[in-house]
Amino acid sequence: MTPKATILTADEVRRALTRIAHEIIERNKGAENLALIGVHTRGIPLARRLAEKLSTLEGVDVPTGMLDITLYRDDLSEVAQQPIIRETQVPFDLRDRRVILVDDVLYTGRTVRAALDALIDLGRPAGIQLAVLVDRGHRELPIRADYVGKNLPTAATEVVKVKLQETDDVDSVELWDMEALR
Repeated sequence: MTPKATILTADEVRRALTRIAHEIIERNKGAENLALIGVHTRGIPLARRLAEKLSTLEGVDVPTGMLDITLYRDDLSEVAQQPIIRETQVPFDLRDRRVILVDDVLYTGRTVRAALDALIDLGRPAGIQLAVLVDRGHRELPIRADYVGKNLPTAATEVVKVKLQETDDVDSVELWDMEALR
């Protein structure tokens, strides 16, 4: 099986993350009091990569965390009989921090809604922003990303697959036909 198209190569993923890092710095006037929290699974390595870029550019430590949203999903009963619960780890105080939630793909907005609920249960940050590698449209909720690596109009019958070195041994974004994956 092959994808319909390769949307981003490894170099293009790297450049998109570098651009997002610069946009974060510009909007927040630096990286002081920022924290990045990645949504399982691929949001975590993306958050770590962005934090590394921010630290390099600004010379400050930008902490990262990981967030599991499984129990906050509005479709939990439809997903699985026994959902897999992953680790949530936010080893810093959210108070007075601007938190940037990081995920790989923004689609309906339901994952982000669940992530916001999960995050608020951990504390009250000074502000929350959203960074995604790909925004594919088809929103069901009034949610938009503050930082986007690639806007990608898609059909409902298409699937966007983000592959990262940390989880898939390669960096790329591919567009697949849903039928080809069945």
